[in-house]
Amino acid sequence: MPELSQLEMGAFLKLYNRGGYVLDFSTNDFDVFTMNSVGVAVCEKYGMSKGKSLMAYLNDACPTDKMKLIKDLFDYYEANFDGEYTRREPAYSGEYRFDYNAEYAGYYRKCKEIANRVFGISAPFLQTAKILKDKFSSDYLSAQIDLMIEMQSSNPTEAIGKAKELIESCCKTILDDNHIEWDKNWDVGRLTGETVKCLKLMPADIPDTAPAASEMKALLGNLRAISTNLAALRNPYGSGHGKSASYKGLEERHAKLAVGSSITLVSFLWDTHERRGSDAN
Repeated sequence: MPELSQLEMGAFLKLYNRGGYVLDFSTNDFDVFTMNSVGVAVCEKYGMSKGKSLMAYLNDACPTDKMKLIKDLFDYYEANFDGEYTRREPAYSGEYRFDYNAEYAGYYRKCKEIANRVFGISAPFLQTAKILKDKFSSDYLSAQIDLMIEMQSSNPTEAIGKAKELIESCCKTILDDNHIEWDKNWDVGRLTGETVKCLKLMPADIPDTAPAASEMKALLGNLRAISTNLAALRNPYGSGHGKSASYKGLEERHAKLAVGSSITLVSFLWDTHERRGSDAN
């Protein structure tokens, strides 16, 4: 997911910050909201006004958490402040509505344009990435996820490399947890294959009598292909080879495809790993 520029971030802050307040939140409600969104009660942490605490958090937060809080606040604004940016009469007598405000309506239109471009279909992956970070008890894996998402726009080739490395790290962790030795010379395809086997996700593990057995077998058979093809995609575009003048590198859209595929695969493998652990207990 591309990061917001300073100007774009400023547009969202103008929409949210109301003279030290943030939208219509009380201090306690805002802390509850941010805790639910990113796991941090920002006013309690920074001890300043809601507006200043929000700005301080956005300056300190990793890209994943920063973008998630911005998006969650935007979703809250759209759900609760529609009267401020749209002109219409109350639907029924006594309905409370924020008065239409041309200035904030302008901020909203600008932010909506940015949100459609930046969040768009990537929003579900952002949420999944946040969940994965919470699940992994590893600062390294959390940092890999942040870096991978941040590099989608700034360095697509490296983002694809990080997507492959995330799969490798996840597979090694699962194999370690199951006391299965892995070889340092295994490529990402072999690591994924051994992990799938360990988790009993091989096509052969699905009974022919199971509902939609053939479709499930086909999907499981393609799990290893995701990681193998990520490695194959990145190799021709590495930085260690001479390039001709007509060379064209990977684009942001390629990185989004790779990152989304990596997050989906890792989430599925890790969820299966956790479920097997809970079933064993």
